[in-house]
Amino acid sequence: MAQGELHKERHVAVIFPHPDDESFVAAGTIALLSQNGIPITYICGTLGEMGRRMGNPILANRETLPQLRKKELDKACAILGIEDVRLLGLRDKTLEFEDETWLISKISNLLKEIQPSLVITFYPGHAIHPDHDALAYAVVKALARFPAETRPGVWCQAISHQRIEALGQPDVVIDIRAVADKKIAAMKAHLSQTKEMMKELEQKIAAEEPEALRWVQYEEFWTYRV
Repeated sequence: MAQGELHKERHVAVIFPHPDDESFVAAGTIALLSQNGIPITYICGTLGEMGRRMGNPILANRETLPQLRKKELDKACAILGIEDVRLLGLRDKTLEFEDETWLISKISNLLKEIQPSLVITFYPGHAIHPDHDALAYAVVKALARFPAETRPGVWCQAISHQRIEALGQPDVVIDIRAVADKKIAAMKAHLSQTKEMMKELEQKIAAEEPEALRWVQYEEFWTYRV
């Protein structure tokens, strides 16, 4: 995909279940869209309150973790230029047990209000975490309610081991080198979840390890045909 095509988007909806998913999956793409003046809405399913990481040193307990993760999310969104954050208020690690009809309607109604030209989410069935897959399936089913002529495009991130075998190579590759610093900063904003990981990753980037370098150079997506 040509980098300039990002300019064509009218409004982008990013839909993930946890605070930090947006930074792991699409921080560079979001930062580029923001720099291009494209409005971005982040629909976030939960506050990650069941996460096992409390920071190192400890920054929260089970009761205070959701408040801390909300602050981290706000900081990451500010770095990436996301001004509109919609919290679904769902409970972490339970999305697969939600009333799917309700969840699909909730997302469909939000998308009708936002009217995005592009939706970014996980690839259903290739997102390895039950929350990731449950929300991704709800998103594509919500989009199926839209008439084809008004349905936004869908870019999905697939992270399963068998993704290439099952889906082929990603057809959308975004060069994010110009905003790599923002991707790193957004990841660091989720301090309770990423502090140790980022220390190791930055060491690998400094050592120019190919996989680590690619993480801050390109973001890859698969177009989902609803």
